[in-house]
Amino acid sequence: MAGVSMKDIKLRIRSMESTKQITKAMEMVAASKLRRAQERVANSRPYFEILFDTLNTIANNTEDFSSPYLEKREIRKSCFVVIGGDRGLAGGYNHNVFKLALSRMEGKNVCVVPIGKKCLEFFRSHGVEVLTEAYATAAEVHVGDCFTVSKMLSRGFLAGEFDEVCVVYTNFVSMLSQAPAVLELLPLAYHPRPGDTSSDCLTLYEPDSVSVFDAIIPEYLGGLIYGALCESVTSEQGARRTAMDAATKNAEEMIADLSLKFNRARQGAITQEITEIVAGAET
Repeated sequence: MAGVSMKDIKLRIRSMESTKQITKAMEMVAASKLRRAQERVANSRPYFEILFDTLNTIANNTEDFSSPYLEKREIRKSCFVVIGGDRGLAGGYNHNVFKLALSRMEGKNVCVVPIGKKCLEFFRSHGVEVLTEAYATAAEVHVGDCFTVSKMLSRGFLAGEFDEVCVVYTNFVSMLSQAPAVLELLPLAYHPRPGDTSSDCLTLYEPDSVSVFDAIIPEYLGGLIYGALCESVTSEQGARRTAMDAATKNAEEMIADLSLKFNRARQGAITQEITEIVAGAET
């Protein structure tokens, strides 16, 4: 009986060692991808900041400024761009962003632009209208795709197909912390800088500043979506690295516990054999 028990324990130890090798390898891969993702986030920020400054410069230096992208109207239908992952094994990464998205969609007539395989599967299963399935693999979505999405959303907003556009993503706070967030894209929330009455902008816009402003909006929104995508990809790799690190540590603890049980079982078997030999010799 002891021999069978020892064999089972030994097989379990081997199984846990194999699992540990897998989780350790996944942790190292996630750490490598995380570094590249952080670099992409840092490189994407200057473009967004320049666009933001340009929009504010135009708005702050144009009298009676108005744009259809700033128009707030009755919300009859909402469009959500939801960014999830392509795979699991990333802790609560996908669950948290889907939970936030559903809470913001509650009671609304909505359609979604899912980015990521898990995201597409989730909203399909919940019967939510999917505007497009062209971006079902988040790893293959690039900056050009983000601009394509933003132009599609801008046209839909101007045509009245939906009255608000939001992006739900995961904000990368730190290696150990990722926070799901909602960013409202349209109508554009423009707020003039308090006390800024400067009119010293010497830039001339053709045909006029409002037309330039409206033309820049899709590019600006594309930059926001791309920034959210970069944050989400970085968050996913950070969450997966943390989850795999925890799994590796748990495997090590289980191996240590099983090794202790194996040694106790082996010691018990040896003691039993010695006892039987001694008893046989005495008789």
